[in-house]
Amino acid sequence: MDNADGDLYSDGDGVDGFAAVGEFAGISLVVGGAPSPVSGFTVLSVVFSVVGLVLARLVRRPRTVFVHTTVVLTVLSLVPDVLVDASAATRVLLMLTHVVAAAIVVPAIARRLSA
Repeated sequence: MDNADGDLYSDGDGVDGFAAVGEFAGISLVVGGAPSPVSGFTVLSVVFSVVGLVLARLVRRPRTVFVHTTVVLTVLSLVPDVLVDASAATRVLLMLTHVVAAAIVVPAIARRLSA
């Protein structure tokens, strides 16, 4: 997302906020017996966004490759959420955070890449 200066920054406000709202609503973020820190959502979003950008910079059509890659990776990121040792509500919240992160990050970065 863009801040007031037009700089790209982490989607953390959206994803962390979304996870925090879920937690506030009573959805546990305990996975496999250990709590998932809300800040972990931002860290992983940033890391995988950078990976996508690096891949996109190495090809002729960066925007197309970035969007296709991130859509596939977003779908694949849902698999562990289904398999994790957590309540159904926690699994749904985890999956929704992946989708929210993608909905924020992918368009923000894609519009900066050449078609």
